[in-house]
Amino acid sequence: MNNQQISKYLSLLLRHRPELGGLHLDEQGWTSVRDLITHLQTKEPSFDRSRLEQIVATNNKKRFAFHPEKLDLIRAQQGHSIDIELEYSPVHPPAILYHGTAQRFLASIFDQGLLRGSRHHVHLSGDLNTASAVGKRHGKLVVLEVAAGQMSKDGYRFFRTPNGVWLTEQVPVEYLKKPSHGL
Repeated sequence: MNNQQISKYLSLLLRHRPELGGLHLDEQGWTSVRDLITHLQTKEPSFDRSRLEQIVATNNKKRFAFHPEKLDLIRAQQGHSIDIELEYSPVHPPAILYHGTAQRFLASIFDQGLLRGSRHHVHLSGDLNTASAVGKRHGKLVVLEVAAGQMSKDGYRFFRTPNGVWLTEQVPVEYLKKPSHGL
């Protein structure tokens, strides 16, 4: 397996299906590095801590993190479909955040708003480039503007992950608009 394949597999294990690797995630999503490496060695016998550290350090989306004090623990930063508490503190967002999506989803989005689906939160970006990269994965790109500052004033909570992803539980339709900048 190359590093990209392992990174995708780590996302599956640490965000959605830890049982596939015989892993146990605690309440905050942390699991044992040793147990993870032992499982990955069943797929690739030469896999070791050094390679795991390289994958974590070079993941362009910074999806994974080692515990800052207990370096024998690892977790995904966000995007979980399983019940965990990431313990992020609410923060005030900028006035505008962005959500990249595919054009085919617009009717549903402008009917229901942005919903978290099977994840814990709706994921938003602080810049157009990141939102565009996310949206392109799903089809013909559309980037929506989210009136995050107004949402915050109206009582909606926002969180920011260490890798810069903005999280909120939902985005009602009245806070959404298609940007005028031509994306």
